[in-house]
Amino acid sequence: MTTIWSLPQIEITDLATVKESRPTALVTGERSWQAVNTLLELPVVVQAEPQRADLDYLEMLAANLPPQVEVVYGVGGGLVSDVAKYLGWSRKLPVIVVPTALSQDGFMTSLVACRTAGSVQYTTTGPVSRMLVDWEIIRGAPSYVRGAGIAELLTIVTGLLDWRYAAERNKTTPETRFQPWAAGLMAGIAQQAFKIAAGVGRGNVESLRNLLDLLCLEVQLTNQIGHNRPQEGSEQFFAYAIEQRAGRGRPLPYADRVGPGILISAALHGQDIEPIRATLQSAGIRLGQLRPDDIIDTLNALPEYVVAHDLPYSIINEMDLSSERVQELLATTGLDTSGARPL
Repeated sequence: MTTIWSLPQIEITDLATVKESRPTALVTGERSWQAVNTLLELPVVVQAEPQRADLDYLEMLAANLPPQVEVVYGVGGGLVSDVAKYLGWSRKLPVIVVPTALSQDGFMTSLVACRTAGSVQYTTTGPVSRMLVDWEIIRGAPSYVRGAGIAELLTIVTGLLDWRYAAERNKTTPETRFQPWAAGLMAGIAQQAFKIAAGVGRGNVESLRNLLDLLCLEVQLTNQIGHNRPQEGSEQFFAYAIEQRAGRGRPLPYADRVGPGILISAALHGQDIEPIRATLQSAGIRLGQLRPDDIIDTLNALPEYVVAHDLPYSIINEMDLSSERVQELLATTGLDTSGARPL
């Protein structure tokens, strides 16, 4: 059976008007909850503030959820959204997400990016029941995360390059075959992301609404074709691979990892990275959070990593990432100075 998942019900609302009476499991972060706790009244039975999405950790949380819980709320960013979705799916409970920033598309997807064996494994949970968006809360988020979903849209640029690259070498599967119509629609979504990035960076509500719309279109299109190849390629494989090394035991925001990954992937494909860099920066995304030594170590290991984790075919599979080539990549992208100054 093939399932084409839908988007969640999305409500643009003032959180102060939300009335919840069901016993609630709350998944959040300290800063996220501080941003909304005077507005959103929940009858909280249990509260979790996760720092990771390891599969065994998610299973432990689900197993220990109190039986009286009737609904799961995820208040915050992509990590809490994933954890809330997993808990709801595991315990067959409705899930409501309240983003405090438009940081990625995970609020709207039917997938949870579980960490296992040093990489990402997707668990299909279905979409959340409701997504509540309060523009005042979104606008109040730190600029580097408020509209970081722009990075999610720019992964389309390099994702499409890798998808076509794999197709030209007969390395796609029947399910992930290259479809020009889908690639064209996705390219159009990415094109619009370039246009709205500066407004997103300024916290303009109209631009943020455009970002929400584009994320919805991107998610629904991948739902239609049944896979993420149009926006998941070598840029995301880099982000997966560097996560544990760069985090040093603390969560590092997704955009801080995938933004540099987009620059690296675009450079590998011989693209002009300056428009991409300018767009990411205009949206407020930080490009200087990764240590150059961590980038070097990750790139050196990346060809083996993608094979070991059976990741979709990309330009990484055929790259000889010698020390000289890695140093050239860092110089081309400007990431060789990321430890000294934010880019």
